[in-house]
Amino acid sequence: MEKAGFDPGLTQQYAGNLKRVINKQGEFNVYRSGSTWRDSHPYLFLVNLTWPQFFLILLAAYLAINTLFAGLYIWIGTDSIYNAQAPTAWRRFVNILFFSSHTLTTVGYGNMYPLGIRANILAALEALTGLLSFAIATGLVFGRFSRPSARIGFSDSMVVAPYSGGRSLQFRVVNRRPNNLIDVGARLLLMTVEEMNGRLGRRYAPLALERPEILFFPLTWTIVHPIDESSPFWGKTFEDLERLQAEVMVLLRGFDDTFGQTVHARYSYRYDEIVWGARFAPAFEFDRNGNMHVEVNKVGLTEPAALP
Repeated sequence: MEKAGFDPGLTQQYAGNLKRVINKQGEFNVYRSGSTWRDSHPYLFLVNLTWPQFFLILLAAYLAINTLFAGLYIWIGTDSIYNAQAPTAWRRFVNILFFSSHTLTTVGYGNMYPLGIRANILAALEALTGLLSFAIATGLVFGRFSRPSARIGFSDSMVVAPYSGGRSLQFRVVNRRPNNLIDVGARLLLMTVEEMNGRLGRRYAPLALERPEILFFPLTWTIVHPIDESSPFWGKTFEDLERLQAEVMVLLRGFDDTFGQTVHARYSYRYDEIVWGARFAPAFEFDRNGNMHVEVNKVGLTEPAALP
């Protein structure tokens, strides 16, 4: 059991209207305020964006830089760019914008080029800006591709299932990617809201597992917490867990054989995501050639089971 005052870093304080501690995407339900621009880091921001958001920001930055330098070329005079003249102001702006794009990317087709010292200095500065910008963008793309991450599929719910003449709390996981994860381990923590020293507070209790780690993870893994006399779930009913606002927090870690690094995955189950009297149905089978076939979309498939 936990030591007195045990806090895994999520605080024992309770202020009511408690939401789940860990959401379904594995993120903590915590938001920060009072930060300044000195506390932000562009790399962390850009690496953690979704791919559509990332490319949208790259496109916006590319257009902004081109438009900025195009405005500077127009400011020093469109006659400073050879072959940029046009009968209308809009066509001249478009020509200058394309020249800016050619300079930023250091393409230089030769149909337009700078004339005079001011235009050449500005073109040299834009070319330098382009080299630095594309180097940063390339590093960000590589960082996003090379960052190790786990794609673990969790069952939608936990189950209270028969186990060795008694009961157990179970959930199932599967590796949704074809890469190899080895030396995979799991840790479970039960969070409840109970009265402590005359006031409500959060209490945390580690849950002992039948098998806390496995060497290989090519199939599904059913993680089992036996509900015996030492378990916080001993003698508890659904109503008890609801009153306690129980939430089981899950931390998985494993070694990614492809990246050569340890990866982590977080998840949680609330009291209303526990199915009583059920067990997990098979999610893999053998084909006619003797090969094992895993259906990752069946990781949460359950069937009724009578509880003792």
